[in-house]
Amino acid sequence: MTKLLLSVHVLAAILAVGSITVAASMFPRYALQALDGEGGRAAGVAALLHRVCRGYALAGLAVPVFGIATAARLGVLGDAWLIASLLLTALAAGLLAAVILPGQRRLLDAGSGAEGARSRAARLSMLTGVFNLLWATVTVLMIVRPGSTTGA
Repeated sequence: MTKLLLSVHVLAAILAVGSITVAASMFPRYALQALDGEGGRAAGVAALLHRVCRGYALAGLAVPVFGIATAARLGVLGDAWLIASLLLTALAAGLLAAVILPGQRRLLDAGSGAEGARSRAARLSMLTGVFNLLWATVTVLMIVRPGSTTGA
């Protein structure tokens, strides 16, 4: 059962979080192109990237759910590396839900030539980078696991 839980946890992380990191990273570029009037294609791509981020954010809820279930089966719920990973995961999820997704929506709704769009897109790019860095840190913690007995 532990192997199944871990498999679902890892697959959910790769598919959901991986998709969000790529789509969120690409979004500001296409949103700016759309705001600069570079055609409807850029606006359509930006809207699609936002939908990908929103949809996979919901699917991404499976990552901590199956991660916690796996940790419980392994008896590591109290380990510092897991607690740190959970805190970083919560921080990343909060950043996505409270800042990145609403920021994307605001850029989509801004309309052509919106004032301040470039600075909002730059801020969104930076925050997306922070989001990606949080997930990279969680990934490293999951692999290295301080105190692990795997010999890694």
